[in-house]
Amino acid sequence: MPIFVVFIILSFVFYLFYKVRYFRSKRPAEKQWISAKSKIALGIFVAIFGINQLFLFPTTVSYIVAAVFIVVGGLSIWNGIRMYKFFLPHAIEEAEYIKNQQ
Repeated sequence: MPIFVVFIILSFVFYLFYKVRYFRSKRPAEKQWISAKSKIALGIFVAIFGINQLFLFPTTVSYIVAAVFIVVGGLSIWNGIRMYKFFLPHAIEEAEYIKNQQ
């Protein structure tokens, strides 16, 4: 299905975008916050790839592989959201501290 291909490409582009921002960032809390966002994007990529496999190849092996991809992607999204919520206040505090230092 073409809509899944668009979402797969978009999520992969966001993953690459956040990884580049991760390596360019100097602040530790901000790096972890950006890493959480890239983990969410990668999880969306893997989960949608698994969903796409369900429609492309209707075989038993494909269903098993797709289920594994969907579960792994969902767990990655869940873990990324937890990391995002944890590191967001730390990143804000770090940014305010840096702003007040100048």
